[in-house]
Amino acid sequence: MSDKDNHNAASFSPGNADYHIPVLLQETVDGLNIQPDGIYVDCTFGGGGHSGEILKRLGKNGQLLVFDQDADAKQNVPDDPRIIFVPHNFRHLQRFLRLHKVAQVDGIMADLGVSSHQFDEADRGFSIRFEGDMDMRMDKRQELTAFEVVSTYDEQRLHKLFEQYGEVTNSKTLARTIVQVRQTVSLKTIANFKQAVQSVVKGNPNKYFAQVFQALRIEVNDELGALKEMLQQTPSLLKPGGRVAIITFHSLEDRIVKNYFRKGDTEESEQIDPFGRDVAESPLKIITKKPITATQEEIKRNPRSRSAKLRIAEKV
Repeated sequence: MSDKDNHNAASFSPGNADYHIPVLLQETVDGLNIQPDGIYVDCTFGGGGHSGEILKRLGKNGQLLVFDQDADAKQNVPDDPRIIFVPHNFRHLQRFLRLHKVAQVDGIMADLGVSSHQFDEADRGFSIRFEGDMDMRMDKRQELTAFEVVSTYDEQRLHKLFEQYGEVTNSKTLARTIVQVRQTVSLKTIANFKQAVQSVVKGNPNKYFAQVFQALRIEVNDELGALKEMLQQTPSLLKPGGRVAIITFHSLEDRIVKNYFRKGDTEESEQIDPFGRDVAESPLKIITKKPITATQEEIKRNPRSRSAKLRIAEKV
């Protein structure tokens, strides 16, 4: 790499740590096996931490496309000719790569955690720590909000949502309570909602509401649906030898990624031949037999990394 290349590669700082501290930074970017002239995709740009590390390793002919459906993330995009910002959900990966005349790439990464910025902005409604509207939209252009969910979904739908996405122990009771109280009480704000369901909170209230809010956030943003769509596009978008690295933060996401890497299917269904053998074949080769997790040092520095799991696979 020439001096000019080195200057370009180092022109971007490691991202906006106030916006979001990147998790498993070196492990993720090392796992992508960056080629200086390669084309890479960061599906979850956020504060730009992972992107900054990728750019450091790219030469002047390298290219990085970054996706983020949250308009606030655009403020973190550096002035660098090698980077293209796509203000959309990563479920539209293939469409926007084609739009930018990119057929295949050398690597794709995604950090599925909600950014610290989203949690810390009270008016976004992601956090139980602040007062604000029951919003939770990552993309403010969409119509569905958490308020809409708790105000309009029927009891059965709410029950399944809290049970599957939040693993809320008394999800049926919670759903029934919401349907009853919303007839007389507004659930528009976080304080309204917490007060309205206070009587059915089980165990530690902070942990309980964290699970409830996780379930609502996943529903509002169709997080699992978007993840499945992105994974299904990955094999055709990767060049042979190209890698995909995904960081998950809860068992629902991790299971989807593990299943897809293992057998090319996001569901847990088994494909069995007449002799009882599993015949599912994945277009990807698993690089991480076990997920990579944060070191004690990283957890101490950034407690939100505690639940992070990194899985890496390679296009065969």
